[in-house]
Amino acid sequence: MTDPLRTTDKDKEYQTLRLGFVGELGDTLAEFEGGCIGVFGGIPGELARVRIYRYRRRKQEMVSGVVSKIIEPSRYRVGPPCPNFGPCSGCQWQHIEYSHQLNLKRQILLDRFSKYKSLRKVNILNTHPSPTQFQYRNHARFTVRFGGQMGFSNRITRRFVRIDECMIMDRNINNVLDELQDKVSETTNLSVRVGINTKDRLIQPTLDAPNIPFQTGQKWYIEKVKGRKFRIASPSFFQVNTLQAEWMIDLVGDYLSLNREDTLVDAYAGVGTFASILASRAGKVIAIEESSSAVDDGEAVSVDVNNLEFIVGRTENVLNSLRISVDALILDPPRVGCHPEALNAVIKIRPSRLVYVSCDPSSLARDLDILAKGGYEVIEIQPVDMFPQTYHIECVANLRYAGEYNRSMSS
Repeated sequence: MTDPLRTTDKDKEYQTLRLGFVGELGDTLAEFEGGCIGVFGGIPGELARVRIYRYRRRKQEMVSGVVSKIIEPSRYRVGPPCPNFGPCSGCQWQHIEYSHQLNLKRQILLDRFSKYKSLRKVNILNTHPSPTQFQYRNHARFTVRFGGQMGFSNRITRRFVRIDECMIMDRNINNVLDELQDKVSETTNLSVRVGINTKDRLIQPTLDAPNIPFQTGQKWYIEKVKGRKFRIASPSFFQVNTLQAEWMIDLVGDYLSLNREDTLVDAYAGVGTFASILASRAGKVIAIEESSSAVDDGEAVSVDVNNLEFIVGRTENVLNSLRISVDALILDPPRVGCHPEALNAVIKIRPSRLVYVSCDPSSLARDLDILAKGGYEVIEIQPVDMFPQTYHIECVANLRYAGEYNRSMSS
């Protein structure tokens, strides 16, 4: 297939570059033409021959690099086990020894936090490793091209790469992939979600072709977490690494130190995973979620949790309308972080204990700086490797309200 970025070999451009630290998308950064570009497939400190890609995206000229040859390799470089590593681009770090992946994720947090005076002395713990480095994902979104082939599109080249096995997907997803490969030409995208503990699955969209060997188009699937059943519909959020999610729930509970007199609010609650599992430790639990489908899922399986109430609405609106005292709060927003009004509402209602769960270091640092200036002390940050072989980082931040003293120290 013709490379959409270069039409002939003579047009290819290569540069020898010294690779620096990790950038926003997990690529190493390198100086190039008076600026800085991201280079896929490198490790900080390496010297590499890099292929340069120039292209336009949203009317902007973009420049990216991909390692072509390593001249001075890092001692942390390993052979990626997946034959699709690189052309696929879904994993960014299979070429990095796993313990160093964990170290790099902690270093990324230190880098993002160093930009804020209020966070420079925060205790960032070592990254908690995943119990499985491969076959951990319970959710896949496949691109479909060329008469029903399933695969992924490279982030830089936009080339479609056929995938017959994805090493970070649960084996049940790979079984679906094997059965449906070359048979799904009626759609351009296919989503597969599976229950790691239940083996239940959801495949969207509905497929009508006669050669599809099993049911598709399910409205939801069932998963068990910490012994509780959860119903997850197609639009509902659920952590992709179920084993790590179970560990993280215990950590959040430990950080909050709940008792049966406490009122706990779970904001951006999704299907209520934190809320329903931690409800047995609290007096009253309120789960706030904007997605009505997620609330439907949560309410459907929590009828036995008598002290749990779901409220449909934006977190900032619901928090501002609460007329009860809140003792403990969980913030688990999407990647963009909390709405500024949500943070203002938190500072206004002043729960004494707060846990912030984040999948984006930059938005986490920005929001923790606001909370610190609003009177909260950040006790510690626990990075959790929810996404092995990629640059993505899950973090759990433990905060306590410290009052006016902390406001003055953070200003």
